[in-house]
Amino acid sequence: MLTDTIESKAEIDRSKAAVMIMKLFDLWGLQTEESTALLGLAKDNRTALAKYRKGDPISNSRDSLERLSHLFAIHKNLRLLYPQKEVCYAWMKKRNLVFDGLTPVEVIDRFGFRGLLMVRSYLDRARGH
Repeated sequence: MLTDTIESKAEIDRSKAAVMIMKLFDLWGLQTEESTALLGLAKDNRTALAKYRKGDPISNSRDSLERLSHLFAIHKNLRLLYPQKEVCYAWMKKRNLVFDGLTPVEVIDRFGFRGLLMVRSYLDRARGH
């Protein structure tokens, strides 16, 4: 009985996370291919994105949950570093000399999970963490 409650709670959390990440991707102005790259999905996986928009839960895999954690941390760092919403939400698609002229989205697309960590680490350091 307790297990059912815990599993249901996890399902609700992953559903909320799916909707939240899709909203964040909208705020960042990401295209389908960019969104799927950040989530580690196949580039043409529009089906998964449509399901997440509806509130279907994000996969319970370690990779998916860690990606979400890093993406939400990137968002938090950006909100703290750039209180102006326009600057905050545009940052992920702006070219950056730190990333050899690539945008943070391009870094994540090119380097995968390692790229996600590169972007997060850069922002953590910028905040002094």
